[in-house]
Amino acid sequence: MALDYVLSVFFPLREEGPVTVRDFLHALRQRWRIVVTTMLLVVAATAWVTLQTQPVYQSSSRVYLLANNQTDASNVYNMPAAELETIIQVATSPIVLEPVREQIGIPPGEPLDVTASRAGDTPLLDVTVRANDPQVAANAAASVPQNLAAVARSFSPMLQSSGSSVTAEVVIPAAVPSRPVEPSVTRNLALGALAGLMLGGAFAVARQALDQRVRDTKDLQVVSDRPVLSTIPLRKGDDNHSIYLEIDPFGPQAEAVRQLRTNMMFVDVTTGKHSFVISSTLPGEGKTTTAVNLALAMSDAGTKVLLIDADLRHPSVATNLGLEGAVGLTTVLLGEAEVEDVTQRWGGTNLHVLTSGEVPPNPSELLGSAKMHALFDSLMETYDFILVDAPPVLPVTDAMVIEKLTGGLLMVVASGETRKRHVHEALRVLSTTESHIAGFVLTKTPPKPLAYYSYYSGEDAATKPDGPRRQRRRPSARDRRMAKSHPHAEAAANARLERLTTEDDRGSVELRSRPRTDRRASR
Repeated sequence: MALDYVLSVFFPLREEGPVTVRDFLHALRQRWRIVVTTMLLVVAATAWVTLQTQPVYQSSSRVYLLANNQTDASNVYNMPAAELETIIQVATSPIVLEPVREQIGIPPGEPLDVTASRAGDTPLLDVTVRANDPQVAANAAASVPQNLAAVARSFSPMLQSSGSSVTAEVVIPAAVPSRPVEPSVTRNLALGALAGLMLGGAFAVARQALDQRVRDTKDLQVVSDRPVLSTIPLRKGDDNHSIYLEIDPFGPQAEAVRQLRTNMMFVDVTTGKHSFVISSTLPGEGKTTTAVNLALAMSDAGTKVLLIDADLRHPSVATNLGLEGAVGLTTVLLGEAEVEDVTQRWGGTNLHVLTSGEVPPNPSELLGSAKMHALFDSLMETYDFILVDAPPVLPVTDAMVIEKLTGGLLMVVASGETRKRHVHEALRVLSTTESHIAGFVLTKTPPKPLAYYSYYSGEDAATKPDGPRRQRRRPSARDRRMAKSHPHAEAAANARLERLTTEDDRGSVELRSRPRTDRRASR
């Protein structure tokens, strides 16, 4: 299309290619505030200039120019066309206008715009005068034809030879205008609005074309054909460690996590594996928060879920969930404990957590070891679903190493923070290692209007997809102190009590405990 070509000429610098009409319309939707603000500013400036402009009034008159013989008053005739054209040219000359100024009393510096023309092929003469004063315009429109008739004989050889003079018979007299012809407020504001829209549109497209941050799902769809499984809106006061399903179970963030859970089930069907790695391009995009909330949402659906903290460089799952992180994955891989002894259960839910354990000096080697492969195979037989919180893709290769054990990698991207080139680079790295990308999760998106979420905002919580919310209990400080007090993971695991949460008829919560050996036997 021609418009596509024009846009590509003006906005050629873009990683995804030249700007198209579709991109232009998308930019207008995304940057509508720029368009509206620019339009309002231009309209306001136009209105100010219009109000400061001195008004111009216009008055017109139509006269019939006749030639008559001075010796024979009855000999009146129409002037030839050539003579009439010559006289019309004289109408705007100083020899006509200067006497008009003197008669009306127009100051020398005040503008007086006079035009004269024939009314078609007739001997009728139209005189139009534009002035800053309506009375001046009317008086001048009436005076110009009379002064023109007085000097017309001087410029016509035919009139001089025949001894004739010119008279101006008024056909349409000049009237005092009631409103100015300039400036036209309506026209100026309309043109200002149009110019503002065009200028704002150009600003919006330029801003969109030069913006290197991922803003919405379209930005991800441009760089990859993998689906965007969910968009999690930014929560005010979010500290990047929020458990949305605990803080606001019916809020927009929790709903977005449930949507992600549902979509992940469809991805699970296509891959045939019940495990996924959750990573990001760089730190701080919300991968751990997404992993924790997704694991909780899956456990709410009755799925036995294991969340593994495989970010052995900067582990944070234990901190998010309030669990003990001194023993965990590295403890098992080093042979210091059995996995069932260091796996912790979150309250009375179906969520089990394998924290990172001590930070090792060689994370990549541990994650790619044969022990890790064997451990993961055994865990797949125990749990319905496994989620692995892995380090970001760009700084280290850990996520790609773990992805080989799972059904794919879920890429978390922060709206307004992650740069498109980082996503491009991460996809290139994953493509090099032939890693399977299950899809994207766009976090920290601008919140939608509250009405968007009103469908599930009723008083009865039972109408929610998950039914009434179970009350959860975080691990007690006593349990954490007991785990820290034991130098070896096996001793800590034997001393640690399993917390089970139940609800009585009054909805109260009672905590019970039993030795770890009982739990292993039950499993």
